[in-house]
Amino acid sequence: MPRIARRIRHRIELAGVRLLVALPRVLPLKISIKLGGALGILAFDVFRIRRRVVLENLDRAFGDTLAAGEKARIGRSSYVNFAKSIIEFASLGRLRKEDYPRIVRFEGLEHLKDPIARGHGVIAVTGHFGSWELLGAGVASRGLPVDFLVGEQANSLVNDLMNDLRRSAGIGIIERGVAARGVFEALKKGRIVALLADQDARKAGVFVDFFGTPASTFQGPAQFACRTGSPLVGCAIVRRQDETHDAILFPPIYPNAGADREAEVIRLTREHTKILEDCVRRYPEQYFWAHRRWKTKPPLNP
Repeated sequence: MPRIARRIRHRIELAGVRLLVALPRVLPLKISIKLGGALGILAFDVFRIRRRVVLENLDRAFGDTLAAGEKARIGRSSYVNFAKSIIEFASLGRLRKEDYPRIVRFEGLEHLKDPIARGHGVIAVTGHFGSWELLGAGVASRGLPVDFLVGEQANSLVNDLMNDLRRSAGIGIIERGVAARGVFEALKKGRIVALLADQDARKAGVFVDFFGTPASTFQGPAQFACRTGSPLVGCAIVRRQDETHDAILFPPIYPNAGADREAEVIRLTREHTKILEDCVRRYPEQYFWAHRRWKTKPPLNP
């Protein structure tokens, strides 16, 4: 794409994101969230954005245990949740520290606090589930030092705006270009490094079961744990009908010192993936099913 055309497109994208950011500033948050939910319905039922991918993924995950109509309902609800979560992300700049206890309730916060008190950093692992950006902001609002490991958006203007929103909520940023060094430094300082680990990792991943099918999964969380001794803590955030949230933090998973590194990476990856799967099984409408999670196939046995 010519440079001028790319600049114009990036400016248009930035204007769209700024409009979303402005929405919860000019309207009450709950009204903004409801409008976001309506956009999710439009995306699924009218514009049908990646609808086929969503339904194929639901077929793979649940098979004949759910009727076609129920899978469509889950897919629609997934888009509604995702759109509401975008509005909540856009609202980070307007929320105050004292707002979070009303919006996000925590269960298991000691699973982050205790390792930090003992001098460990923590690797917090979640997926595209619930309002995951709000989860990190809620942790930061409790006075815990948290950094997000983030990928760089193709549009640098949008990328900067997104990271500014995160920083406004007290979240530090580690960009993937300096991922290893930044993660090790953060963990050494006793910080929480939060990352998403539920997208297809292609050939760089390890294969662990997700809903009974091998899925290429990023090794990063397990590798960081093995190299630093820091525990993995699985996390999830669940939306309630009143648009408040329950954040659930699971017991730490520590790497076994002296264990075979390759086997340990697979074990840790399998365990945090199982935590996410259990949450998705319980609240399937809160998972973002539009990713091609099983795109990469495991190698054939010789």
